[in-house]
Amino acid sequence: DTARKAEESQAGNYHNKQYNNRKTEMKETILAISGKPGLYRLISRGKANLIVEALDATKRRMPAFASDRVTSLADIAMYTDDEDMPLWKVLKNLSEKENGKQTEINYKKAKNEELREYFAEVLPTYDRERVHDSDIKKLLQWYNILVSAGITDFEETLAPTEGDNVDDRK
Repeated sequence: DTARKAEESQAGNYHNKQYNNRKTEMKETILAISGKPGLYRLISRGKANLIVEALDATKRRMPAFASDRVTSLADIAMYTDDEDMPLWKVLKNLSEKENGKQTEINYKKAKNEELREYFAEVLPTYDRERVHDSDIKKLLQWYNILVSAGITDFEETLAPTEGDNVDDRK
Protein backbone atom coordinates (compact mmCIF):
# COMPACT_ATOMS: atom_id res chain seq x y z
CA ASP A 1 0.00 0.00 0.00
CA THR A 2 2.87 2.38 0.83
CA ALA A 3 4.60 1.57 -2.47
CA ARG A 4 1.36 2.27 -4.35
CA LYS A 5 1.01 5.67 -2.63
CA ALA A 6 4.62 6.51 -3.45
CA GLU A 7 4.02 5.59 -7.09
CA GLU A 8 0.89 7.71 -7.25
CA SER A 9 2.63 10.60 -5.54
CA GLN A 10 5.64 10.55 -7.88
CA ALA A 11 3.53 10.06 -10.97
CA GLY A 12 1.22 12.84 -9.74
CA ASN A 13 4.15 15.23 -9.36
CA TYR A 14 5.11 14.70 -12.98
CA HIS A 15 1.48 14.95 -14.03
CA ASN A 16 1.22 18.32 -12.28
CA LYS A 17 4.45 19.49 -13.89
CA GLN A 18 3.17 18.34 -17.30
CA TYR A 19 -0.13 20.18 -16.73
CA ASN A 20 1.70 23.34 -15.66
CA ASN A 21 3.94 23.04 -18.69
CA ARG A 22 0.91 23.05 -20.98
CA LYS A 23 0.00 26.46 -19.62
CA THR A 24 3.48 27.84 -20.26
CA GLU A 25 4.13 27.05 -23.91
CA MET A 26 4.42 23.28 -23.34
CA LYS A 27 8.01 23.31 -22.09
CA GLU A 28 9.79 19.99 -22.38
CA THR A 29 10.54 17.91 -19.33
CA ILE A 30 13.95 16.27 -19.67
CA LEU A 31 14.57 13.41 -17.25
CA ALA A 32 17.46 11.34 -15.97
CA ILE A 33 16.62 7.83 -14.77
CA SER A 34 18.95 6.24 -12.25
CA GLY A 35 20.52 3.05 -13.58
CA LYS A 36 19.63 3.82 -17.20
CA PRO A 37 22.08 5.53 -19.54
CA GLY A 38 21.24 8.77 -21.30
CA LEU A 39 18.45 11.28 -20.95
CA TYR A 40 14.74 11.01 -21.64
CA ARG A 41 11.90 13.30 -22.70
CA LEU A 42 8.63 12.96 -20.78
CA ILE A 43 5.94 11.98 -23.29
CA SER A 44 2.92 11.18 -21.09
CA ARG A 45 1.77 9.68 -17.85
CA GLY A 46 0.17 6.28 -17.42
CA LYS A 47 -1.72 5.04 -14.35
CA ALA A 48 1.37 3.92 -12.45
CA ASN A 49 4.19 5.08 -14.70
CA LEU A 50 5.60 7.74 -16.96
CA ILE A 51 6.10 7.20 -20.67
CA VAL A 52 9.51 8.50 -21.68
CA GLU A 53 11.41 8.71 -24.95
CA ALA A 54 15.19 8.40 -25.23
CA LEU A 55 16.89 11.58 -26.44
CA ASP A 56 19.35 9.51 -28.48
CA ALA A 57 18.96 8.51 -32.13
CA THR A 58 16.80 5.48 -31.24
CA LYS A 59 13.95 7.66 -29.84
CA ARG A 60 12.92 4.49 -28.04
CA ARG A 61 9.86 4.85 -25.81
CA MET A 62 9.50 2.97 -22.54
CA PRO A 63 7.73 3.18 -19.20
CA ALA A 64 9.46 4.58 -16.12
CA PHE A 65 8.02 3.45 -12.80
CA ALA A 66 8.10 5.05 -9.35
CA SER A 67 10.69 2.45 -8.34
CA ASP A 68 13.00 3.97 -10.98
CA ARG A 69 14.64 7.05 -9.51
CA VAL A 70 13.46 9.64 -12.01
CA THR A 71 14.83 13.19 -11.76
CA SER A 72 13.93 16.19 -13.85
CA LEU A 73 17.00 18.12 -15.01
CA ALA A 74 15.15 21.28 -13.91
CA ASP A 75 15.51 20.03 -10.32
CA ILE A 76 19.30 19.59 -10.44
CA ALA A 77 21.88 22.14 -9.31
CA MET A 78 25.68 22.11 -8.95
CA TYR A 79 27.44 22.94 -5.69
CA THR A 80 29.43 26.17 -5.74
CA ASP A 81 31.32 28.11 -3.09
CA ASP A 82 28.34 30.48 -2.95
CA GLU A 83 24.81 29.22 -3.63
CA ASP A 84 24.01 26.17 -5.70
CA MET A 85 23.77 26.95 -9.42
CA PRO A 86 20.85 25.52 -11.42
CA LEU A 87 21.93 22.96 -14.01
CA TRP A 88 20.60 25.05 -16.92
CA LYS A 89 23.00 27.88 -16.02
CA VAL A 90 25.95 25.48 -15.86
CA LEU A 91 24.95 24.00 -19.24
CA LYS A 92 24.59 27.52 -20.68
CA ASN A 93 28.13 28.37 -19.49
CA LEU A 94 29.38 25.13 -21.06
CA SER A 95 27.60 25.96 -24.31
CA GLU A 96 29.20 29.42 -24.39
CA LYS A 97 32.64 27.86 -23.84
CA GLU A 98 32.02 25.31 -26.62
CA ASN A 99 30.19 27.70 -29.00
CA GLY A 100 27.13 25.44 -28.88
CA LYS A 101 29.05 22.38 -30.09
CA GLN A 102 29.95 19.07 -28.42
CA THR A 103 32.61 19.26 -25.70
CA GLU A 104 36.20 19.48 -26.88
CA ILE A 105 37.38 17.31 -24.00
CA ASN A 106 36.86 13.55 -24.16
CA TYR A 107 35.36 13.10 -20.69
CA LYS A 108 35.64 9.30 -20.92
CA LYS A 109 39.42 9.34 -21.43
CA ALA A 110 40.42 12.57 -19.66
CA LYS A 111 42.40 12.39 -16.44
CA ASN A 112 40.66 13.68 -13.33
CA GLU A 113 42.93 16.73 -13.13
CA GLU A 114 42.12 17.61 -16.76
CA LEU A 115 38.39 17.31 -16.07
CA ARG A 116 38.62 19.59 -13.06
CA GLU A 117 40.70 22.19 -14.93
CA TYR A 118 38.23 22.12 -17.81
CA PHE A 119 35.24 22.39 -15.48
CA ALA A 120 36.86 25.30 -13.61
CA GLU A 121 36.72 27.24 -16.90
CA VAL A 122 32.98 26.53 -17.12
CA LEU A 123 32.13 27.14 -13.45
CA PRO A 124 35.06 28.76 -11.63
CA THR A 125 33.32 28.76 -8.23
CA TYR A 126 32.33 25.08 -8.20
CA ASP A 127 32.81 23.39 -4.81
CA ARG A 128 35.91 21.27 -5.30
CA GLU A 129 35.10 19.07 -2.29
CA ARG A 130 31.44 18.29 -3.02
CA VAL A 131 31.53 18.06 -6.83
CA HIS A 132 33.05 14.71 -7.73
CA ASP A 133 34.81 13.71 -10.95
CA SER A 134 31.85 11.45 -11.77
CA ASP A 135 29.51 14.49 -11.47
CA ILE A 136 31.61 16.40 -14.01
CA LYS A 137 31.64 13.41 -16.39
CA LYS A 138 27.86 13.02 -16.08
CA LEU A 139 27.34 16.75 -16.75
CA LEU A 140 29.52 16.63 -19.88
CA GLN A 141 27.73 13.49 -21.06
CA TRP A 142 24.32 15.14 -20.56
CA TYR A 143 25.48 18.29 -22.34
CA ASN A 144 26.61 16.28 -25.38
CA ILE A 145 23.31 14.33 -25.44
CA LEU A 146 21.28 17.56 -25.30
CA VAL A 147 23.35 19.22 -28.04
CA SER A 148 23.05 16.11 -30.23
CA ALA A 149 19.26 16.20 -29.72
CA GLY A 150 19.18 19.84 -30.86
CA ILE A 151 18.43 21.19 -27.39
CA THR A 152 20.66 24.22 -26.94
CA ASP A 153 18.41 26.79 -25.25
CA PHE A 154 18.96 25.38 -21.79
CA GLU A 155 17.12 28.17 -19.97
CA GLU A 156 13.99 27.69 -22.07
CA THR A 157 14.10 23.90 -21.80
CA LEU A 158 15.37 23.31 -18.27
CA ALA A 159 14.56 26.36 -16.13
CA PRO A 160 11.77 25.68 -13.63
CA THR A 161 8.31 26.62 -14.78
CA GLU A 162 5.72 28.63 -12.90
CA GLY A 163 3.94 26.19 -10.64
CA ASP A 164 6.99 24.08 -9.76
CA ASN A 165 7.23 23.97 -6.01
CA VAL A 166 10.56 22.27 -5.41
CA ASP A 167 12.33 24.23 -2.65
CA ASP A 168 10.43 27.42 -3.60
CA ARG A 169 12.99 28.36 -6.24
CA LYS A 170 13.79 32.01 -6.93
